[in-house]
Parts: sequence; C-alpha cells; structure tokens
Amino acid sequence: MKGIFAASVTPVDRDGEISHVRLAAHLRWLLHHGCHGVALFGTTGEAPSFSVAERQAALEAVLRRGVAPERILIGIGCCAHADTLALARHALDLGVTRMLMLPPFYFKEVPDEGVFRAFAELIEALGSDRLRLVLYHFPRMSMVPINRPVIERLLGRYPGTVVGIKDSSGDWEHTQALIAALPDFSVFSGSDMHLLRNLRAGGAGTISAGANLACAYSRDVFDAVAKGDADAAERAMGCVSAVRGVLGHYPMIAAIKHVLAQGTRDPVWETVRPPLVELDAASGSALLQELEAVGYVYDPEAYAAVSA
Repeated sequence: MKGIFAASVTPVDRDGEISHVRLAAHLRWLLHHGCHGVALFGTTGEAPSFSVAERQAALEAVLRRGVAPERILIGIGCCAHADTLALARHALDLGVTRMLMLPPFYFKEVPDEGVFRAFAELIEALGSDRLRLVLYHFPRMSMVPINRPVIERLLGRYPGTVVGIKDSSGDWEHTQALIAALPDFSVFSGSDMHLLRNLRAGGAGTISAGANLACAYSRDVFDAVAKGDADAAERAMGCVSAVRGVLGHYPMIAAIKHVLAQGTRDPVWETVRPPLVELDAASGSALLQELEAVGYVYDPEAYAAVSA
C-alpha cells in the first residue's frame, strides 16, 4: 500500500449534519486530481465529533455516489471497542477493507500491552482475512503512542493484516527509523512537509490534510520520484511545501474548509462542529491572500466539472 491519500475534511451543513452530496463531490475531486486514495474520518475529518451512525451513513452515501470502496481508507478508531468494531464490520460489509485505527485515546500513560490488546482484540473480533489495518500514530492528539515494540508484535501476530502506519508524530527521525526498521511495512507520513523525504527513504507516501488542496502537487512529487526525476520532484515538493506552509499559519481544518467555501462559492463548506470554530473574516481574507502569493488559486470550474 502506497501513494497520496488526502485526509479528507467532512462537510457539515447549516443544521450540523454531514452533507453527503458535498462529501462525495469532494472525494471525487481529490481522486480526479491525483490522490491514489482518500482517508475518511481521521483527525482532519473531525471524526471524534461524529457518532458511529453518522459515520456509517456517510460511508454508505459516498459509495452510492460513485466513490470506489478500494479507494477509501476509513477511520475506525474510537474509545469504545464496540464502536470501533461496529465501524469496522460495517465497512467490511460494504467492501471497504482498508482501515485506519487510532488506539483508544481517553486513558493516558497506558502500557504497551494495553495498546497491543486494543488492536489485537479488534482484529480477532472482526475475524476477516480481508482486513488491511493501518495504525494511526498521533501522540500529540491521542496522547497514546504506538511504540515500535507494539508494531513489531502486531506484525508478527497478524502478518498481511496489519499493513502500515500513519506517523503523525511530526518527527522525521521517528518516521525514518520506522522505514529503515520495517522495510516491508507501509510507513506513511502524516505531514505533507515530509513527503519527498519519505519517498526517497523508501516510505509509502502521505496521508495528509494539505492534500485536500495540494493533491495535484503531491501526486507530481510521487510520480517524479517513481520516474527518478530528482529535479521535478524538488520543484513539485516546493509547491507542496508552499501551500502547507501557509495552512500552518491557521487552524488547519477551518482553513481548508474556508478555501473550499471560497473556491466552490458554497458558504456551507465553512461549517465545523464544536469545539472547532470557523475562521473569522480577517483571517479568511489573509489566508486567501497568502495562498495567492505562493501561486495557489482554487479553480471552481474544474471542481464543478468532476464533482457533479
């Protein structure tokens, strides 16, 4: 498993409900503009703010609207084992086999044994050889790290089932060490900024927020590395870094949604669920000016052409 996966935002309408039409349209746009796949209901997708039923309904809706199940990486990690299992079973029933799982994230300073059991019990309860599980290491948010002994133990117990990790630690040395130590394991970076280094080190690519906007640039990096064109890879990575650098000046999810709202001329895209808040007018204007200054302009006509 490798490639460019956008960690998709989740559109919410004025009533606070997931907009299935907008979500499917956005996923189709991402896939049309270079993403190998799309990750639903991760951090960027505000997953903890949605119920199991809402997440299941959204998955059903995007599949009905033409998003292929093999292009989806579905987030399933919840605090309660039963909720995680319900999401996983539902996804498998719909033909979605690739899943991204945070460890249970309420209790802190838990031992590696507990983290291992959380993943192992999910795999055992699901009991399917179709499952392809990607571990989600995001210690800044979850406060529950997935340490290398846990990864190695899971790989030994469930070869072919535990296939990768999204390393959102932001620590390149940590990612690099995983790539070097686990050559047959798909190590994705969670940061767009690490894409080129990840690929050159033998990693799998990125599962990232910035790809909601910069997916075409990220795909150019991926393809250039595959072709051995170092100059093209550097040029494309410069574009990725420029966009991601601007986004880093603002609350990420609200910033991406603001660009989508302006680019599609659809103000509903601004909406986030509490405790997040939308960008204020001044911040939104500054964001668009910064993106324009680095050469990024969202194309609403191109969006409409592939998202209808």
